[in-house]
Amino acid sequence: MKSGSKVVAKKKASGGMLETVKTIVYAVLIALVVRTVAFEPFNIPSGSMIPTLLVGDYLFVSKYSYGYSRYSLPFGMPLFSGRIFLPFSYLPERGNVVVFKLPTDPSTDYIKRIVGLPGDHIQVRHGQLYINDQQVPRREDPNCIDKEAGPFVVQQGFRESLPRAAGGPPLEHCIIKEFPNSRGEDGPLDNTPVYNVPADHYFAMGDNRDNSQDSRVLSAVGYIPSENLVGQAEFIFFSTDGSARWWEVWKWPFAIRYYRLFRGVA
Repeated sequence: MKSGSKVVAKKKASGGMLETVKTIVYAVLIALVVRTVAFEPFNIPSGSMIPTLLVGDYLFVSKYSYGYSRYSLPFGMPLFSGRIFLPFSYLPERGNVVVFKLPTDPSTDYIKRIVGLPGDHIQVRHGQLYINDQQVPRREDPNCIDKEAGPFVVQQGFRESLPRAAGGPPLEHCIIKEFPNSRGEDGPLDNTPVYNVPADHYFAMGDNRDNSQDSRVLSAVGYIPSENLVGQAEFIFFSTDGSARWWEVWKWPFAIRYYRLFRGVA
C-alpha cells in the first residue's frame, strides 16, 4: 500500500509539473502573438521627443495600424518583404508618432513624429519647418514646456500645425526649441538642404527639435522605408521620473508620474 501510494503521489506530482510547464508555454505563446499582431510595449530612454514623451515613459505601440512587415515579427525574421495591409490598416499621416527600425541599424528602435510623406519636399530654414515650400504654422505656447522634461535649456514652446495630406483641419502638436548662447534659430539642425522624400519612404523629426537625431541627419537616420515601420504610438501606460532605483521599493510610489498614466500620444 505504501509503495503504491508513493507511485500515485509521484504521478500526481509529475502531472502537476507538466500542467505548470504547459501553462507557462501557453502564456509565452499568447504574449508573443499579442506582441506580434496587436500591441508591443516600449520605453523612452532619451529626450528627443520632449515634451510629447519624457524619459521614463512606457507606452504601447499598435502593431496593426500600418499593417505588418518583417519587423512586426520577433527578431525581424525575413519571411516576406514589403507590408501586408489589412482592411483596418491605413497609411501613416503627418503628425503620427511612430516606432521604426533605424535604417542604418535595424536592430535599433527609434521613435519620432512623421512630418514628411512620400514625394514631399522637406526643409528647415532658421528653425522653421517647410513642407513643399510652404512654412508650417506654429504659435508660441508656454503650455508646451514640461517642467519635468529634464536638463534641457528650453526657452520656448510652440504648437505646430502639420497639414493633412487629404485636407481637413491640421494636426496640432507641441515642440520645444532651445536657444543657448543667443544663437537664435541657427543651430546645426535649424538650416538644412531640401530633402526629397523617396517613394515608399517617410521623413520623421523629434519634437525636441534641437536635441533630436532624426531624418535630418541622413548619415545616421535619413529617410525611413515603409517596411521599417513597427507601429504607431498609442498611449502611455506607465511613467517614472527615475528618482527611485529598482531596489528602492519604498520610493516607487513617489517616483511615478501619475498624471501621465494612460495618456494618449498625440
